[in-house]
Formats: sequence, structure tokens, C-alpha cells
Amino acid sequence: MFVIKNYVTTGGTVACALAIGYLMQNGFPAWSNDVQGTELAAAGQSADFPGLEDIVLTSSTPAQGSVRATPAARQSQTSGRSTPLDRTDCRLGARAHSVPGAAARLIVKAPCHGNERIEIHHNGLTVTRQTDANGTLDLTIPALSEYAIFLISLDDQKGTVATTHIPDISQYSRIALQWQGQTELQIHALEFGASYGDTGHVSAQSDTQGAGNVIHMTQPTFTDARNIEIYSFPTAQSHQSGSIELTVEAEVTAENCGTDLQLQSLELREDRELRSRELMLNFPDCSKTGEFLVLNNLFQNLTIAAN
Repeated sequence: MFVIKNYVTTGGTVACALAIGYLMQNGFPAWSNDVQGTELAAAGQSADFPGLEDIVLTSSTPAQGSVRATPAARQSQTSGRSTPLDRTDCRLGARAHSVPGAAARLIVKAPCHGNERIEIHHNGLTVTRQTDANGTLDLTIPALSEYAIFLISLDDQKGTVATTHIPDISQYSRIALQWQGQTELQIHALEFGASYGDTGHVSAQSDTQGAGNVIHMTQPTFTDARNIEIYSFPTAQSHQSGSIELTVEAEVTAENCGTDLQLQSLELREDRELRSRELMLNFPDCSKTGEFLVLNNLFQNLTIAAN
């Protein structure tokens, strides 16, 4: 037996709401001239966002005279030797630009943070990734707002912000689910009366296809990273009318049996308001190990009108 408890419903997400407020209050210190991929930097300022305390927003192009050498760098300058600790070589930069499918491609460069944890916060989503050996991250994220803001943070509490305009966001409906732990949740969409295994049955694990798609995002390197599944449907491009049934499946395992799982849903529907809910999923006892829970009441079905 399992119970889902709906704790909170909000019209948005706190982190990005406060981020927008911060930017409006303090201004936009430095923008690139690229309309499709703008970059925001606030050199030497602290960002005070929930869960992102003490992050320093750093500029990829610091103002003239604003770069200060670290003690190690000053020592190397006097000895005539260069060092990777030179602050000029450790600049953190990020750029976002829109791509088809109402998504944003985010490129982060952190030269002194190779193979390190990095987190991207966007409208309530928290995506955890690991930079490559050169400190670079190249990631595409389904957007949840027209003017998408991405807060990027590193383990050393340094961070930056990137933003871009998503012109086709109004053409999509989007359902997201995120949680932590080893439990695997699966969003299944049955489009316009499709059955499991038929065309129109869409999931990240299914071989069948439909008009929509499900993206699974996780980072198994870090046990506390959030797992994310996002279902997107091109509402404005549909030539069919009808309903899309949304269910979530979860296997009862030895790790999750008899436990409670906290999860968050984010829904962007035709009214363009982002809704967030905090939920609690109670797994049955371990005698049910190996069985699957099918949650039919977690999301309301999507209603689609033909265009």
C-alpha cells in the first residue's frame, strides 16, 4: 500500500524567483552582444539564493583592473614562472543559447575545476553533472520558462549565471519529476489512447515512439544527485485532439521498500504557469520487493486540441 501526499503547490519556484528579483534589483552587470546566447556576470558580488549561499558570481571577462593575483600567482611572477593558480587562468564562464525543442544548450568553462561536481539550477530543477578533464560542461536542458535563467554553482561555492530567450516555449507542454536516491521512477505517456508497447507509448525506457518524448537526466557519480525525468509534448504542432494519459512507475526494491521518497513535480501546461508540488511516496514493506507501483493520480492527463 502506498500513499502520495501533496504538501505544497506553488505558482513558481523560489530559487529562480529570487534570482530574478536579485537581478532586477542589482542590475545586469555584464552582457554579451549575442541575443540568442547571453551571458551574465557579476564580478566580486555574492549571490544570496536559497541553497546557493555564499556563491560568488564571477565574470568570464573581468573589468579592466579588477583581476588580482593570488599569493601563489604573485610568488610565481617574482620567480618568472607561470602557474595554473593564476586567477586569470581560472575564470569561470557560462553561456546559454536556445536550441529546437524549447531547450537551452548550456556551455560552462571552469578551467581550474576539471572532473568536479557542478550544479545547474533552473526554475526548480537541480541538474548535477561532472565537468570533463578540462573543466568544461556541455549540456542541453529542456527549458521551463521563456526567459530562462541558469544558476551554475561549484563545490567551492563559486558560481555564475547564464540566461537565454526560448522563443518556442509556448509551443510545448512539459511535465518534470525529480527526486534523490537509487529508486528509479519512470514517466509513461500514453498519447491519444495508445496502449503499452504501441506507437504513442512514450517513456525513456520504451522502444516505441510518439509525438512527445521523455528525457532522463541523472549523474550516478554522486549518490546525492537528483534524478530527473521530463516529458515534453509539442502542443502547438499537434494535428490530433484528445487526451494524453500520464502515469509514473516505480519498482519496489530492497533499497526502497518500507521507506518514504520525497519528490517534486513541475508542470508547464497551456496556461504557461509553472506549477510545483512537493510529494511524498510511501513504499510498501519488503514483502512486495520486485513488484511495480503504477501511480495513475500523480499527474492530470494532458488535454490536446488539434491545430
